[in-house]
Amino acid sequence: MAQSADEMTDSTDQDRNVWRHVIALTSSKSADGLIDPKLVLSWLLTTLGVGAFWVGALVPVREAGALLPQLLIAGRIKAMARRKRAWAAGSLGQGVCVAGMVLVAATLEGAVAGAAIVGLLAILALFRSVCSVSYKDVLGKTVEKTQRGQTTGKASMAASVTVIVFAGVLIALNGQKFALVVGAMSLAALLWIFAGFVMTRMQEDASDVTDPDGMTAPIRLIIERPQLRLFVIVRSLLVGSALAPPYLVMLAGGDGVFDQLGTLVLASSLGAFASSYVWGWLSDRSSRQVLIWSGVAGALALVAALLIGSDGGLWGMPVVLFGLMIAYHGVRQGRSTYLVDMAGEDDRAAYTAVSNTAIGIFLLAVGAASAGLATISVPLVIGLFAVMCMAGGILALKLDEVEHA
Repeated sequence: MAQSADEMTDSTDQDRNVWRHVIALTSSKSADGLIDPKLVLSWLLTTLGVGAFWVGALVPVREAGALLPQLLIAGRIKAMARRKRAWAAGSLGQGVCVAGMVLVAATLEGAVAGAAIVGLLAILALFRSVCSVSYKDVLGKTVEKTQRGQTTGKASMAASVTVIVFAGVLIALNGQKFALVVGAMSLAALLWIFAGFVMTRMQEDASDVTDPDGMTAPIRLIIERPQLRLFVIVRSLLVGSALAPPYLVMLAGGDGVFDQLGTLVLASSLGAFASSYVWGWLSDRSSRQVLIWSGVAGALALVAALLIGSDGGLWGMPVVLFGLMIAYHGVRQGRSTYLVDMAGEDDRAAYTAVSNTAIGIFLLAVGAASAGLATISVPLVIGLFAVMCMAGGILALKLDEVEHA
């Protein structure tokens, strides 16, 4: 039977939207990889002689700073008829912040440079939170349920190619790391600005505007909706895959780790490249299964790190990091797809804000606790993260299947 003109138009719009998502996300995810706080910014701040305090603040500031403000932001975004504008503004803001970091790296050093870059990263995290809250809503409105995971998976895989090239250049031109890192950060700023422009071209239908103060209270949401509560617990347990990389470096005896910057970035980006599209494809079929298996994979990678310790040579810990990044991207893909598919359009922004705020609080608590434990035993911290990942994967067995509900 022939399609009607309206059906063909809708299909065309859908295809265009998919590619707009892929291009915008590829650009923003590439930018993320080029400034990776766990590796690239840590190396930059160490080179600038900022001190351990500012280096240690990078990951908690970026991760928790992007999550904690979301309850405040979600109401305002829900009051917008077209949420793509919020994402575009957030992407532009991140680009401007990274441009500021480039200026700091070129002109300052020591603790002043550390404070300035971490401060800019905190502002970047606020813009990132705007993108996080708005994106799931835009994705849910503009891409069909069975294509969402593949769409974001394609973008993650494409972005990893950019970072693989960057890692290869770092390895090949080992003596010019500072110039290469600053150049990569400049490119990241441009990519975020470009991503914002692409998002403004998205064909997004207007939503019903909701009073920004009329959202359901977060505590009530978690109490009344058991699947949301269970999802938040599972996601909290799986944060070990995100927090572990700096401790893997310490376990390896990382006095010379920054000479291996290219190798570590390569391992991380190859993990994303090898797994992102596959995780996305699997998420469209069962994001619950993705959360289960990525939790188990993360636990196994961390156990392998404990077994290798400091005896892995040049490639031992990068190989473990590769495996951990496969698990990490599974967690990211699974949790994003599960939340979008679990929530209806009216609840999507609220669910995102509630879950992300809860995770932000949990990240701060676990980050502080793990930093304290690390002064006693780094293997103990890694072992704790392994237990958390395994527990998260097992608990995910209790989640409902949402892709075909």
